[in-house]
Amino acid sequence: MDISSFDDLLQAARYQPLPQRLLFVFAGVELPDEATPEQRARFEAGEGGALVPVMCVDKSPQELDSFEILVQEASQFGQPWGMVFAAAVSGSPGEPPTSEEAEKALERMVESIKQGDIGAYIPFDRRGQPVNIG
Repeated sequence: MDISSFDDLLQAARYQPLPQRLLFVFAGVELPDEATPEQRARFEAGEGGALVPVMCVDKSPQELDSFEILVQEASQFGQPWGMVFAAAVSGSPGEPPTSEEAEKALERMVESIKQGDIGAYIPFDRRGQPVNIG
């Protein structure tokens, strides 16, 4: 299935043969302290920067009706963010992933994003639209 919106992600997760747990890492974009003048200029023009995870959460597809609900919940924590990365972890037949499995997957996801290894995740902007990075 082609994921062209957050709603597509929710629908795909709901129709998987194995129960899913959706993983979300909210990230801000910062300019590293050691940035070159060229990097600073690109950052000020709205390009570049380093992704910095600021918060994360896991949800079942049934816990979310829309991207707006996820954004409302995130706003309760007062952390500024520019995009949210999404992934899913599968359970076993009839059993959703455990909290421990979801937590370990989120920890790996956060570390991957810190390292800039984001190819396995779907980034969404603040409106719930997929972002093409690169």
